[in-house]
Amino acid sequence: MGVVLLHDDLPEFFPDPREYDSEGLVAASHGLGVERLISAYRQGIFPWSKMHEPPHLWCWYSPDPRMVLYPGEFKASRSLAKVLREKKFEIRINHAFPEVIKACAEVPRPGQENTWIEPDMRREYEILNDLGIAHSVEAYIGEQLVGGLYGLAIGKAFFGESMFHYRPEASKVCMAKLIELAKEAGLLFIDCQVPNPFLKSLGAREVKRDQFLDQLNDACEHFPSLVNWPAKVSK
Repeated sequence: MGVVLLHDDLPEFFPDPREYDSEGLVAASHGLGVERLISAYRQGIFPWSKMHEPPHLWCWYSPDPRMVLYPGEFKASRSLAKVLREKKFEIRINHAFPEVIKACAEVPRPGQENTWIEPDMRREYEILNDLGIAHSVEAYIGEQLVGGLYGLAIGKAFFGESMFHYRPEASKVCMAKLIELAKEAGLLFIDCQVPNPFLKSLGAREVKRDQFLDQLNDACEHFPSLVNWPAKVSK
């Protein structure tokens, strides 16, 4: 099935990702939009990149397989376990969402020449944070932000978008906190989107897209997140 050009008058529409190949490029659009973003994640689709050439369309993906971290399968290395015991970092929730997404966009990554987190994407996700749908988990030493992650929380799922660190183990400590929240609330999984060695080291694994989409239907049956995020917010 061919890539579908999305129209702004139908922001919730996406083609069925089950009908696409393993690369999972299902659609393109001129813009993102909060309503479209929410609908995409609930259907197992996410924006991953913007075309470098005109008309600079956003590309929407649902790859096969999918990288998923189930809370009960999280692995803490010896070094991470030591840092957690020593409480080296202070963990805060939604204390500095704009700073986290900015850092995720700017921190250099091996083998990556530029970022997919464009300024317009940052604005949309900041709106989602204001709406209580997107959230950040942050690591601090004193008042210095040294690591963090962000993503969307819907129903029994958390859709991880990106993470960064300035100090060793800082982003892993944030993931450990997210796992703690997931277990407390009974979340089914954390969507990690695409495979990489770092996520695999934390216990994430690849699952077939059809299996993921079936689990997603159950996870997103109810829209509000099961995590009581307002009670977790750091002032």
